[in-house]
Amino acid sequence: MSWLNSAPLALLERYLDVTTMRQTLISTNIANVDTPGYHTRDVDFRGELQRAMNGEDTSATSPFVLPVRGLIARPDGNNVSVDRESMLLAEVQLQFKAATALLRSEFAQLSTAVREGQ
Repeated sequence: MSWLNSAPLALLERYLDVTTMRQTLISTNIANVDTPGYHTRDVDFRGELQRAMNGEDTSATSPFVLPVRGLIARPDGNNVSVDRESMLLAEVQLQFKAATALLRSEFAQLSTAVREGQ
C-alpha cells in the first residue's frame, strides 16, 4: 500500500474537502443575507466524516448540502443569521488550520524518513 493511499491520509483529504465545501456554503449564506426568500444551507459535516471513516467511497460524490432548520425567518423569508454564520466560519477556519497542520506533520515525517534512508 502506498503512503498516499493510506486510510489516515484519505480521511484527512476528505476532511479538508468537506471543510472547504462548508466554508464556501457559509460564505454564500453571508453573501445572501439580503436576498429575499434565501434559506441557509450547510453540509452534513459529521455525516460526511462518518461515511469516510466507514470506508465508503466518497471520492466520486460531493458532500450532502442540506437546508438548516430551526432558524427564524424574517418577513422577507430569509433566515440567514450573520452571527451564526460568522461563528461557523471561524470554526471552519480553525478546523482547516488543524487539518493542514496534521498534513504538514505527515509530510515532515515522510521527508525525515527519506533523508535518513539515504
